[in-house]
Amino acid sequence: MNYWTAKSVELANQKDYLDRLFRVYPMSVNPRRELPSKAERDIEKHFNKRNYKELLLTLLNQDLFPVKDSYVAFLKRDRTAIDRNPRTVERLVGMLYEMGLDDIYDKITEPKETNRQIGPLFRNWLEKGSLGCKVTTSHNEILTSKDNIVLNSSDDDMLKFARAHLGYQHTKGLDFIAKFNQVYVVGEAKFLTDYGGHQNAQFNDAIITMLAHYDTDKKVVPIAILDGVLYLKGRNKMYKDITETHRDANIFSALLLRDFLYSL
Repeated sequence: MNYWTAKSVELANQKDYLDRLFRVYPMSVNPRRELPSKAERDIEKHFNKRNYKELLLTLLNQDLFPVKDSYVAFLKRDRTAIDRNPRTVERLVGMLYEMGLDDIYDKITEPKETNRQIGPLFRNWLEKGSLGCKVTTSHNEILTSKDNIVLNSSDDDMLKFARAHLGYQHTKGLDFIAKFNQVYVVGEAKFLTDYGGHQNAQFNDAIITMLAHYDTDKKVVPIAILDGVLYLKGRNKMYKDITETHRDANIFSALLLRDFLYSL
């Protein structure tokens, strides 16, 4: 197994991994979504008057619909379908009336899921100077710098840099670009909170990006900065991939990123 992957597995299984990781991914309790006063009044009015079409339209305009149902997304995208599908509408509205106003308000003002706030946290951590070197948004500065430096800009901007100057041959954006000892280090950063579904897709994205081809004379070291359940020992796909399929690849925790960079 890659030395840095093995260190990550050890860290996750034997040490205060989650406590340390909170510095990189500081999760906060999200406030409830705000419901505009007009929307609240309209919902109550249409609910009490049993004006089912206007009630449905008002609720479809909110960030969240109070009922989890596979047909709602279709109605959100095509409001004319309300008139063409009376049985579907009757079924949904029946559930709304059964819920009552209090439950409807409660559901449509639920806080945003924690996972949706993870994305910017790694970049914020870099911006604080956590790696002990300069952070820049300038392409020219990272290209000409003789010192260790990190490029930390938008997804599109970092993708443009990687394509123009490192010969990056993949369409997926990058979360991390740095130059240490004149070696360019590039990769994606993910916090994988569980197994399966969307989390497996996130894992695969990071691996595919790490394996992308770089058509350049510059020295480029691709990495995958991964954290979460993938380091828990077992027969799950993620653990098998990092310890068997990609056992030689540079896959490791953000907590070891600084040590890895200064080892180059």
